[in-house]
Amino acid sequence: MGKTEADAPVARRLRDTCRARGLDPQHARDLIVAFKRDVTQLRYRDWDDLIDYCRYSAMPVGRFVCDVHGEDPGRVWAANDALCAALQIINHLQDCGKDYRDLDRVYLPQDTLAAHGAAVEMLAQEKAPPPLRATIRDVNQRTARLLVQSRCFADLIDDARLAMEVGAIQTLAEHLVARLAIADPLGDKVHDGKLGFAAKGAIGAIGALLRRILRPRAVSPAIPGTRQ
Repeated sequence: MGKTEADAPVARRLRDTCRARGLDPQHARDLIVAFKRDVTQLRYRDWDDLIDYCRYSAMPVGRFVCDVHGEDPGRVWAANDALCAALQIINHLQDCGKDYRDLDRVYLPQDTLAAHGAAVEMLAQEKAPPPLRATIRDVNQRTARLLVQSRCFADLIDDARLAMEVGAIQTLAEHLVARLAIADPLGDKVHDGKLGFAAKGAIGAIGALLRRILRPRAVSPAIPGTRQ
């Protein structure tokens, strides 16, 4: 970051807040990397390339929230990274047609598209042709595996309210992945209505609270493909 950007009022306020709270400003720096990629990078080679984007666009958000709540990075960051990456990719899958039409931006990995005989131009259609549907399912299945890895996240958290929030998010993410396994994001509605959204979130939050009461906290697993 150059002197002009570093001295901007919003940057000074963030820097002062991080210093006062003992928070690492690296999370904000990582997000700036992601913002720059959004402007300059329109395609992603493979799954690892996509996860590397999530490393800067999504994972720092969750890490920052955990740090604000005083959670132990060594305990929660790996599960946080898996959940945040999954949420980011779910968003990419839901908006894949819109991102292509409006921004010429394609997050579906190029090697996965090629493996299924799909072309990015298919994203402009009203309904996804079979090769594109196969690509979306492939990426969605990998995303589901990230959610398996993050399922322990709520149980690793000390703060009860944050644990309940993460439990709600995990449940909603699992529902969206299940929906994307059968829905066509180019032509179908993926999200539930507000009532269904709230109900599923409440189930996840209550489940996290009950597990907290009934059993000891989980032990953080090693999450392949994420950096701590």
